[in-house]
Amino acid sequence: MNIGFLASFITFSLLVSYNIKKQARRGRRNEKNFWAREAQANSVRRKPLDGLNYVRIPLERFPTHVLNENPEVLECIGIMESLTPLKIVNFTGWTNTELKLEYGAANITALSEYDQNYTLLARTLQKWADALLEAGHDDEAVILMDFAVSTHTDISRTYCQLADYWAARGRGDKIEEMMRIAEGLRSANKGAILRHLKQSLDGIVGVLW
Repeated sequence: MNIGFLASFITFSLLVSYNIKKQARRGRRNEKNFWAREAQANSVRRKPLDGLNYVRIPLERFPTHVLNENPEVLECIGIMESLTPLKIVNFTGWTNTELKLEYGAANITALSEYDQNYTLLARTLQKWADALLEAGHDDEAVILMDFAVSTHTDISRTYCQLADYWAARGRGDKIEEMMRIAEGLRSANKGAILRHLKQSLDGIVGVLW
């Protein structure tokens, strides 16, 4: 057997073995850290939830009079009506451990419920907006998507459709406002959202010059 090949093979095998052991050590360390934080979180006492950023649904501002014979739109309106009296908080990007550390372990059930309500709200707003856009009611759809962005939704489609709407009207100020909101997101979608917003804004600037 070629000595050079054998030496390369042995070196490669050692590197693979080293990396596998390194990943295993890192995995054990991460797991240990996770359970340590989880134990700490479970010991945090309940804290008042009065100061949470609760989302209030301004149903009276929504275009409930438009396309309300459409079953899909009617379903969205019904969901909004059912959500209106509930407590809604956007905890997108938060883990259960982080929530317990911040607000106390005894609050986790309530906090999870508030977050689930928010997820349903954000998805329903976009579903409703999609139905209106498809039927040509762009201005009414924008009312819903503007509100969704004001609650710091992380649904990329909401930002992209709004950016396209405002770019077509030369409203770079609106896109800049969305960018400021997107900068504060705790979501994996943050980068993609910001890239699309920047492209939309650059397109307006390019047209102006």
